[in-house]
Amino acid sequence: MTTIQLEKMSEHVGTEMLGLDLNNLTDGDVAAIKAELAARGLVVFRDQQLDEQGHIAFAHKIGPIVVNNYFPENGKFPEIAEVRKAETQLANIGGGWHTDHSYDQIPAMGSILVARELPPVGGDTLFSSMAAAYESLSDGLKSTLETLRAVHTADHIYGPQGFLSNSDQGADLKGRELKTHAVHPVIIRHPDTGQKLLYVNSAFTTHIEGWSRDESLALLNYLYSVGMQDEFQCRLKWQPGTVAMWDNRSTWHYALNDYHGHRRLMHRITIDGVPIH
Repeated sequence: MTTIQLEKMSEHVGTEMLGLDLNNLTDGDVAAIKAELAARGLVVFRDQQLDEQGHIAFAHKIGPIVVNNYFPENGKFPEIAEVRKAETQLANIGGGWHTDHSYDQIPAMGSILVARELPPVGGDTLFSSMAAAYESLSDGLKSTLETLRAVHTADHIYGPQGFLSNSDQGADLKGRELKTHAVHPVIIRHPDTGQKLLYVNSAFTTHIEGWSRDESLALLNYLYSVGMQDEFQCRLKWQPGTVAMWDNRSTWHYALNDYHGHRRLMHRITIDGVPIH
């Protein structure tokens, strides 16, 4: 197995895995990557020379690929979605705390993002640990949350009246006619580690099952404030050749929109998950 250097990005989330070439991984390397991802929620690789075919090949080593229903596809490779913002656009994709695909019946395990074009400054991505957020809660609140399920949907983001559909990103999106509705436990266990995780997010969680919207927001907004605490976060500064992979069950992320007037292009592949409970 390759000699891998691990550098933590913060106390609770994120590891830079140095010394790997994603085009030439042994089975031991792949196992180490999966273990670190499960433990830390985010793994980052620097100085990679990963073309589209290499991106797809690496993804297949991690798990089955899921094609995103909304983002524009890469012209040659339908497995790759493009997360892009032009110099003239104001809105960006992912510009708020969220976890990908929580609106699916079986949410995606993770995402692999490759930097293709970066602005001269800005465009960082924040990540937050939902394991740390859960562990910070009182025993009483943990017990209450164990009994609750939450409703997730993407319709208010990507549907005909959705936020992104009616922004200057809208013309590039697809799938506006789709309807999504999923119900997941508010507290889930990571399928690999058994760690309990807070599983709601401000982008796609609409309400607690059986509760009104107003009742739900009182609780959800408190949980969001916990998940957004600085101490649970790390900040990824993208560089040419950077590849990041995160676990959607155990992290939130937030793509900062602070580079107006510059183009940013990222290639994303989504990895299928397993039922969560």
